[in-house]
Amino acid sequence: MTTARDWAARLRRREVSPVEVIEHHLRVIAEKNPRVNAIVTLTAEKALEKARKVTPGPLFGLPVAHKDLQETRGVRTTFGSPIFRDYVPNFDTEIVRRMNAAGAISLGKTNTPEFGAGSQTFNPVFGKTRNPFDLSKTCGGSSGGAAVALATGMIALADGSDMGGSLRNPASFCGVTGMRPTIGVVPGSTTLVTDGPMARNAGDLAMLLDVVADLPAHGELDRDFRGARVAWCGEIEGMPFDAEVRAVVDGARRRFEALGCVVEEAAPAFAGADEAFRVLRAHEFHVKHGEKLEPYRNLMKETVVQELERGALLKPSDVERAMALREALIEKTKTFHASYEYFVLPTVQVLPFDIDQPFVTEINGATMPSYIDWMKSCYFVSMLGAPAVSTPAGFSRSGLPVGMQIVGPRFADWSVLQLAHAVEEAAR
Repeated sequence: MTTARDWAARLRRREVSPVEVIEHHLRVIAEKNPRVNAIVTLTAEKALEKARKVTPGPLFGLPVAHKDLQETRGVRTTFGSPIFRDYVPNFDTEIVRRMNAAGAISLGKTNTPEFGAGSQTFNPVFGKTRNPFDLSKTCGGSSGGAAVALATGMIALADGSDMGGSLRNPASFCGVTGMRPTIGVVPGSTTLVTDGPMARNAGDLAMLLDVVADLPAHGELDRDFRGARVAWCGEIEGMPFDAEVRAVVDGARRRFEALGCVVEEAAPAFAGADEAFRVLRAHEFHVKHGEKLEPYRNLMKETVVQELERGALLKPSDVERAMALREALIEKTKTFHASYEYFVLPTVQVLPFDIDQPFVTEINGATMPSYIDWMKSCYFVSMLGAPAVSTPAGFSRSGLPVGMQIVGPRFADWSVLQLAHAVEEAAR
């Protein structure tokens, strides 16, 4: 499958025109999207119109799509909710504006669960998005439509957003690469949520990261990793992993060792991460959507209503305690990074599961009481506010993708991406 960098090079050499690139991807969408339901609002005419007059830029002529949480001028943006079924904004969010200004050409919107809640992409407006590796399985979420559109070659690059794993989880389930940047590097970040890039590989992802993030000056993507210290996370308290997931990720350890990394068994302490995340998640949901609870309660899915109700009950002291726990966790992790430049763990604790199952309820005999308990491998990392890339580790026995997270210190976004790129190259 042609990479975004290859398309960009061909466009620069004028071997193909932007119109030809867009027409190619529209044909792929027509062929593949009906089976997987990744792109839910198609803007073919708008895309072709821009392709005829697009000016040079870092993403010149590259086909992209925006997550249906990103308000996009003149394009229906539903947030996966019946409340916004017919909403058409008259402005672009900052990430959409930056991609557009860089010469990217949007083909439409990608599917997401309602208000981005949950790592399973389905909603009452557009229905379910299916995993291209097995149509009976979920693609993850909440940037599930983006991951599937990339995995099937419908687009070259995609944006997404991530609170508790929404860029990393679907990247893992669909065999692509997704990055949660350091909180604050991409404009519009909150305490927990950041927009970010997704692509088919780390090299392509770097192109988009350069456009959407405010990064300090950095060098080339290639780097010598001999002597770099990597902590290989094994058992983490309260975080069970499916045995096959664990085996696939552990099998990828040799790629790091082949690069010359010093790999040792170690893991940061995540004490307080669970409590803090649950409180801050409920608080952020309530701040953003609380006014919808009473007038639209019957139009929202149960888990969204529950989150809003939890948020409404929080006291200022609850939020203050959660913020203090988060800051303490960040400080402890700084000490950990004094010994290890990176740490690695499975992106998701389970393999892609049945498309009709809303969320995971059990892992290795351990009950998952809520709809987010199976996502700790992602949301514990979210609490650090640090950069994390999910990159492919391999496949299960049944051919389902498994991803691994590479996590670095805060603001070491380019360094983490360099390691992801090196590991992907080592797997070739």
